[in-house]
Amino acid sequence: MSESYDITVVGGGIMGCATALRLAEGNMRVLVLEKSDLCQGASGVNAGTLSLQIKRVRLMEYALRGHRIWASMGDAVGFRKTGGFTLAFNDREAQLLKERQTLKRQAGAPIEFVTPKKLLQREPEISSKVTIASYCAEDGYANSSLTGQYYRACLKAAGIPYRERAPVSAIAHGSDGFVLTTSLGQVRAKRILLAAGAWLGPLAAMLGVNLPVRARVNTVSVTEPTPPVIGSVIGHATGLLTMKQKPNGTVLIGGGWQGYGTPDAGRGCVSGKTMVPNIALARYAVPALAKARLTRSWTGFEANVPDFYPLAGDLPGVYGAYVLGCVRGGFTIGPYIGKLMGDHILGQEPELPLFDPDRSFEGVPG
Repeated sequence: MSESYDITVVGGGIMGCATALRLAEGNMRVLVLEKSDLCQGASGVNAGTLSLQIKRVRLMEYALRGHRIWASMGDAVGFRKTGGFTLAFNDREAQLLKERQTLKRQAGAPIEFVTPKKLLQREPEISSKVTIASYCAEDGYANSSLTGQYYRACLKAAGIPYRERAPVSAIAHGSDGFVLTTSLGQVRAKRILLAAGAWLGPLAAMLGVNLPVRARVNTVSVTEPTPPVIGSVIGHATGLLTMKQKPNGTVLIGGGWQGYGTPDAGRGCVSGKTMVPNIALARYAVPALAKARLTRSWTGFEANVPDFYPLAGDLPGVYGAYVLGCVRGGFTIGPYIGKLMGDHILGQEPELPLFDPDRSFEGVPG
């Protein structure tokens, strides 16, 4: 393979694919390179939660617009708008919930506070120990395992070539653009977008740029099919729980509890020390889950930088190179920020600001 493109997108997750689609709309000749299969990194192994209640205030407008894009995808990605409740079980958690959700409501999320009575009318299997809950009618979920299938079809329909199982081992930069060495041969491109999530650091280093990318090893678990126990997305005031029950009866349990491992080693590993309290919190919130058997747990890498805001813009010091990633809550925001990134590369003013990768992280806890 020795081909030439206007731009090569390295990373075939949601953000990379969404950007590629926008660039193709702008008549750029785009290639997507993915080291495994499309959307099989963080984009395909997360819990699929689309909750405004767990988004950072500064990112709320991006999440609201991302929600609308997910809704437009519909059944193709298993989208469901179920509404969502976030629970507090004591005075400390109630205060935390009120403070956080009030700020998010002020940022535009349609969040309201509900009494335990109103909560139990809607979700009778929830623990009676709840003291207060917040509710957002816009919350829901999608099936993350369908994202690869969805974006593969979108790329094909747009005439965008993609290469799966084509890891990039070297990137050379010259006056006429970039030469990427992959397992399938060399690719030439006038420009390049690095959108490889937890693997952004080593790719940027190939161009002499040090990005302070770290990786969280988030754990997700799923139960066997059970009778209906919850109809909404359920969370906890601390942010350490997300739950939803799928149409097939399985209950998906997440919340950012950490496994172990590094992106260099491939997939991370589940830690019993963190999985057990995750499941215990889920059972405390929904006691009926005590009767359900857990069938599988897995991990996925979530990239971040010290301030936990995205990297989205020009790669510092490398003309024609861009970077997009480290979006906390990237599953929700990914399709929208990909569109913004595409606008930027096309020379158009994005409708919302991007996040300068060259900003200072000095003084931010590492």
